[in-house]
Amino acid sequence: MTAESLDDPIEEPLAGRQRRFHPAWTVAVVALIALIGAAGFRAAPGVLMVPLEEEFGWSTAELSLAVSINLLLYGLIAPFAAALMQRFGIRAVTVVALFVIGAGAALSVFVATPGQLILTWGVLIGLGTGSMALVFAATITDTWFATRRGLVSGVLTAGSATGQLIFLPVIAAAAEDVGWRGASLIIAGGALAVAPLVWIFLRNRPSDLGVARYGETAPVVAAAPVPRGTAWGAAKLALSTLREAARTKTFWALAIGFAICGATTNGLIGTHFIPSAHDHGMATTTAAGLLAVVGVFDIVGTVFSGWLTDRVNPRILLAAYYALRGVSLLFLPSLLSAEVQPSIIVFIVIYGLDWVATVPPTIALCREVFGDKGPLVFGWVFAAHQIGAGIASVLAGIVRDHTGQYTFAWFAAAGLCAVAALVSATIRRHPAPASVRE
Repeated sequence: MTAESLDDPIEEPLAGRQRRFHPAWTVAVVALIALIGAAGFRAAPGVLMVPLEEEFGWSTAELSLAVSINLLLYGLIAPFAAALMQRFGIRAVTVVALFVIGAGAALSVFVATPGQLILTWGVLIGLGTGSMALVFAATITDTWFATRRGLVSGVLTAGSATGQLIFLPVIAAAAEDVGWRGASLIIAGGALAVAPLVWIFLRNRPSDLGVARYGETAPVVAAAPVPRGTAWGAAKLALSTLREAARTKTFWALAIGFAICGATTNGLIGTHFIPSAHDHGMATTTAAGLLAVVGVFDIVGTVFSGWLTDRVNPRILLAAYYALRGVSLLFLPSLLSAEVQPSIIVFIVIYGLDWVATVPPTIALCREVFGDKGPLVFGWVFAAHQIGAGIASVLAGIVRDHTGQYTFAWFAAAGLCAVAALVSATIRRHPAPASVRE
């Protein structure tokens, strides 16, 4: 069936077409499944650090280095992945990323040195998951939706983060039953299983199906040609966007806030909560289950944040989210114990609601200030998120090795959240220069 035949009969009113099921929702569902499928190995390091340390005798700092490289590449590749999606299409880049994730997870079963762990956990998984990062959610949202953007970005963001956390008890149980190598192979299979679904159902642009974006009142446009370009052209686009965006104070405010966001989620809680709980006598599977509960409440918090972003000033939302997170971290050292107490459940619920609630308002601000280049700019802001996560992962490991506990790391993170709240509240209302927006 051709793209033109999808529009027959041509005289049908536009309102009638909009009442039918819009393919943007199919794309959003497939994107959500892909993000969840890619999240498996994002969850693995926190669970597998203890088994690897016990088998090989590697220090927490050595294991944290591999995780840190993963986190850094996860963020740094994101803006280039966004540019590649513009040049070669969303579908092709996503499928390649899923295969890279599967390869990295499968090859990790052969590691025998920290350097090999860095290559698999750090480089391959970092590159693959970075191409499936939250910038993927931003690209899908801006490409396919003219309205409901906050809600859609919230749902996709929740899928990415929640997928990581929900996989935790599965990976922890698999690591105990079949060993950490078997758990890695399960993750590899999950990533590869999603690839055919993406190839069949994900489309690059609404024009591929002869429709407008969801909620767009413009007439249906003809199918556009397949994007053309080179990887070098995509890289130049990403770098030129960074150069132009970096001239604005808003970019740096968003980047600083999001770097602290990464430090206090992926870098600390995501990587070190389970080892920290283990230090207090809690079983690994129990701690992993608590993080899975974070994932459950993250769904509610992030979707609700997306809904609020369509209605409330995103600057106010960011300031409130960071302040709440900082207060929660101040109490964490006194809440950890061998048994699950009601107080730690309260922390888990609050942190879950706040986990990546920052993403929808950050995407909205990138769109508001930088226009059509919003997804690319968000890619660089997300890179700052992962730089913060990588630095925090290493520093927390060093703190643990030198002091025998994580207390100072939690307190430092709480202080950083106060900084992020202040910076976010002072973001000015003004558009970026025209060169950045076009």
